[in-house]
Amino acid sequence: MSLLNVGARALLANQVALQTTGHNIANVATAGYSRQSVVMQTVPGQFTGAGYIGKGVQVATILRNHNELLTRQAAAAQAVQSADVTRAERTAQLQDVFKGGTEGLGAAITDMLNSLGDVIAAPTDLTARTVTLTRMDEMAARMRSSAEQLQQIEYSVAEQLKTDVVRVNQLAQGIAEVNEQIARVKGNGQTPNDLLDRRDQLIRELNQHIQTTQIAADDGSVGVFVGGSQALVLGASAAQLSVDESQLFPGSRQQGLYFVRPGAAPVELNEGMLGGGRMAGLLRFANQDLAEGRNLLGRMALAIGTTMNYQQKMGLTLDGAPGEALFALPAQATGATRGSSQGRIDLASTATLSPTQFAASDYEVRFSNVPPAGQVVRLSDGKSFGFTDLNDLRSQQIDGLVFDFDAAHPPTANERVLFQPFAGAAANMQMLVYSPRDLAAANPINAAMGTANGGTLQLAGLKSTGLQWNGTSVDATGAVTPPPSPTPPAITGGGVTLTFDANGQFTLGGATSTPLDMNNQPPTLLPGPPYAYVPGQAIHIDGWSITLQGAPKAGDTVTIGNATDPQYGDLYTRNAGNASALQQLRDVKMFDEATLSDGYASLMAQVGTRTQSAAYAAKLSDSIASNLEASRTAVSGVNLDEEAAKLIQYQQAYQASAKMLQVAQTIFDNLLQTMGR
Repeated sequence: MSLLNVGARALLANQVALQTTGHNIANVATAGYSRQSVVMQTVPGQFTGAGYIGKGVQVATILRNHNELLTRQAAAAQAVQSADVTRAERTAQLQDVFKGGTEGLGAAITDMLNSLGDVIAAPTDLTARTVTLTRMDEMAARMRSSAEQLQQIEYSVAEQLKTDVVRVNQLAQGIAEVNEQIARVKGNGQTPNDLLDRRDQLIRELNQHIQTTQIAADDGSVGVFVGGSQALVLGASAAQLSVDESQLFPGSRQQGLYFVRPGAAPVELNEGMLGGGRMAGLLRFANQDLAEGRNLLGRMALAIGTTMNYQQKMGLTLDGAPGEALFALPAQATGATRGSSQGRIDLASTATLSPTQFAASDYEVRFSNVPPAGQVVRLSDGKSFGFTDLNDLRSQQIDGLVFDFDAAHPPTANERVLFQPFAGAAANMQMLVYSPRDLAAANPINAAMGTANGGTLQLAGLKSTGLQWNGTSVDATGAVTPPPSPTPPAITGGGVTLTFDANGQFTLGGATSTPLDMNNQPPTLLPGPPYAYVPGQAIHIDGWSITLQGAPKAGDTVTIGNATDPQYGDLYTRNAGNASALQQLRDVKMFDEATLSDGYASLMAQVGTRTQSAAYAAKLSDSIASNLEASRTAVSGVNLDEEAAKLIQYQQAYQASAKMLQVAQTIFDNLLQTMGR
């Protein structure tokens, strides 16, 4: 009987081994499956006077080949990889918006500025003026088109976040259900291998969307936490996530991820708290990369539009009227806040804006616990600017912007207000001037050298600047005080006269204010009279400037007159001084030390740097994740060659066990026959 029992046990044990090997082979392609091995142990022997007689083998357990540390490391690495790859894919889409070539925005800006050359050469040519206005309209259209593409990317990111949230909630519920099943069977003393594999696979998939940490419980369940400490799954219960606009700054277009547990207020999780996962990559892209792209484009639109509008108003149309704005731009940027204060930046005010100082950034005004003191923080680099009260804040020009708050709605303690001055500028850019006669190409002033001049004075430049002394400093008011016209009934004379003395200095006749010294920072009044003359250096008077070259002699004069005076007739129509000033804007350092004509190349470089950085991070994290997954698979994966060898091994052992039963049966039958005689 003992031999029969030994054979039966061996047969059953090897049958289990064959079944387990077949289970491994069947699940070779099953995601998350861990190879299983049969652990056999000897049945305790029977004691006799001759020693212990063996009683065969039995199956101790079905072992799950699994390394907890490698599994968690691989899941965390995959979460980081998913975030980096997602961000790299999205930044590549962002880079496609700012393309180069003839169809790019840079070409449109260049074409617009170059077209002014034909207007300068032929100021009265309506065809040349029409071409220039068409180029301006095309530039504005490409600004809007680029902004629309950014909006489409923003929309797709928001939709992807919503889809991911739905999947995360499904996975969390699935993990909770498996937790319940595992806890229910935990008491039988054996591990439910397939259920554990299923739970680990759900956690791995969950980490593709949002990085998690896991803590095991005594009942076999696992708690899953996101955002550092928020319990997404506890035992058999699961919380939920949702995505919506950030509560911190309503109306700011910033995306926020919220942890929602029944009976409790939602908790906002920013991308910095998430670690990894596709949702973290999407949030970082939406709130940082895409925001910078909008700001770079908006800054360009606002700077170009503001400066060209300003200079257009400095000139005269073909009908002798002052120029009107070329482009429609946003009037102001309103601060987004959950508090009571109402803040704004009056973007339409050229008296306060300085486009050459614009930084492509959002700004946050943070009031202290004793308002209205606080600081303005430039979010692109974290630099702060302090202020003691609202008047102090209003008096400062920060990166060319002036922040203003309504005194009737004072800020509260620790209130934070977000400003996005450039976010919508490109999307709202529209051409306003369509008649070629309304292009203000002419200067509102004329200049003439004295007929009796004996020196070598020559006119090098004449344009309207709109720079005026306000009593304490220089303002870009956009106002030009024209030289006085002849007093009726005289039809000649008038104007502002520069008269030079033997020392090369000059005095003014007919001017209403003192010349400005723009070489000082901040600018001051020029000492005098008499005033120093420097060849090639502009002389700023009454909102216009004149640049002279050469050496004057005593008594030499230069007269600057009002271009619309009857004494000059329609001479102003053949003047293109303001068109030249518009074209010269391309050489002004407008964008982070880049000129207007090179500003788009600088924008492309900044976006390209972000894209390259994101691609490098994705490549690095992909390598790390692949190595860790390979290490995990080396422990848990199924090797078909190995399983085929085990099949042969267990098959032979099974056949031998069956033979043992046959032999035992034969012996038993012979014994019965012998005993029956």
